[in-house]
Amino acid sequence: MAGGKCLALIAHDQKKDDMAAFARANKDLLSRWKIVATGTTGGRVLDAAPDLNVVRLKSGPLGGDQQIGALISTGEVDALIFFVDPLTPMPHDVDVKALMRLAIVYDIPMALNHATAIKLLPTLEA
Repeated sequence: MAGGKCLALIAHDQKKDDMAAFARANKDLLSRWKIVATGTTGGRVLDAAPDLNVVRLKSGPLGGDQQIGALISTGEVDALIFFVDPLTPMPHDVDVKALMRLAIVYDIPMALNHATAIKLLPTLEA
């Protein structure tokens, strides 16, 4: 992934509407970023804000979380916004925990809910 800062966007199923609304409301700020997203989340973001530069990876449970984790570990992702649903059991919970652990290990900014994402996004330099 050459050139420019990269932001990863992920949302659990029950948070995809929130992520689409977030993308629509913040499309001007997000347009400064190269965005990688898990498959369905990326599709929803593009539906909400079609002019954004979004690369869709695999669906989270099918390896998309791990793909984003790999991009974090190679320094290709600069920040992570992950709208987590803490009330629904996830069969790929270990992948989600591994992804968050990598964001912490590599010390990249990470927002796990809408309120934090709203505060974090304007402070990031694209």
